[in-house]
Amino acid sequence: MEKNSYLFTSESVSEGHPDKVSDRISDMVVDTYLSRDPFSRVACETLTTTNRVVLAGETRGPKFDKDELISKVRDCIKDIGYEQEGFSWKTAEIESYLHEQSSDIAMGVDSKDNKDEGAGDQGLMFGYACNETQELMPAPIHYSHKILRLMAEDRKKGILQGIEPDNKSQVTMLYENGRPAKVTSVVISTQHSKDLNQERVKELVIPYITKSIPSNLLKDLNPKEIYINPTGQFIIGGPDGDTGLTGRKIIVDTYGGSAPHGGGAFSGKDPTKVDRSAAYAARYLAKNVVASGVSDKCLIQIAYAIGVSKPLSIFLKLSDDDEEKVKKIMTIINENFDLSPRGIREMLKLNNPIYQTTSAYGHFGRKPTNSGEFSWEKTDKADLFKM
Repeated sequence: MEKNSYLFTSESVSEGHPDKVSDRISDMVVDTYLSRDPFSRVACETLTTTNRVVLAGETRGPKFDKDELISKVRDCIKDIGYEQEGFSWKTAEIESYLHEQSSDIAMGVDSKDNKDEGAGDQGLMFGYACNETQELMPAPIHYSHKILRLMAEDRKKGILQGIEPDNKSQVTMLYENGRPAKVTSVVISTQHSKDLNQERVKELVIPYITKSIPSNLLKDLNPKEIYINPTGQFIIGGPDGDTGLTGRKIIVDTYGGSAPHGGGAFSGKDPTKVDRSAAYAARYLAKNVVASGVSDKCLIQIAYAIGVSKPLSIFLKLSDDDEEKVKKIMTIINENFDLSPRGIREMLKLNNPIYQTTSAYGHFGRKPTNSGEFSWEKTDKADLFKM
């Protein structure tokens, strides 16, 4: 292959994957607190295993009865679709060990006038955008997500019968001259009922590949390079088959490996945690830069220190490495965007209960909603960056 030609692979996992069940429950806790008090503080971790869910973490804000939270956990499990012998919304044992946030952390983050509140932790966050898809996302992760999202929609409608909630997908793309040229392989592993053999599973699942990926990218795909449940049957799945934990799918949640990752997970964290809010802000900036047409790709890194409101550094890289463009864009960012933790929350309206929908199929490349979800996906600032 030529210098700018290569194979690149990204994977996605469904809302029924054990780690994603944990992410969903943790984000439900965030939404529950924010719906009662938009200035609540939440850091919730969830463990899921065979018919058991354990919540742990720190909160500050309204008081909730444990039974109320446990009922909401059951609602999450029911919505995902788990009513199995090894994991059921009806019978799972659910424990909550949420407790008050550390006063040391609160002291570093709060301020009396709330104008200079510091970041909830130190760290570095990345934002990325590219013009490989209409959503300005890398193609492999975008199509991996779409396969599973469409499967889940049809499963919940009763159209895709016999397929259970725990699924994984993987798309390998050939890039030529740095652009996606064709899909070379697709892997889908899906939990299914014991009544389905593997041939029937293939018949049910393969159509979602053509529903999700443009035909021009599939025209040369060898049928032998489509792998459906390559290890054989997949009946025992979800938290019954594998323990799930919040925050273990950070590459699935972001750019599928096409861009660096700062290491911090998103789910279960209120927006004072820059792991989450600054990653959203960095995506917002990068997406608007690419939407302006000034660059095919944009990578942004923002770094923070706990208790310090202003970013320690901002790094920006464009596809053509044009230093003059970079300087102009950096000036535009500095003059038009408040990247303090409070500034980000106000800019993107993050103090709302908008997080459960982010817990599966990616935090980026999604459509902004009228209720405020995915506000960081808007391209309303693209005109600022046009040159």
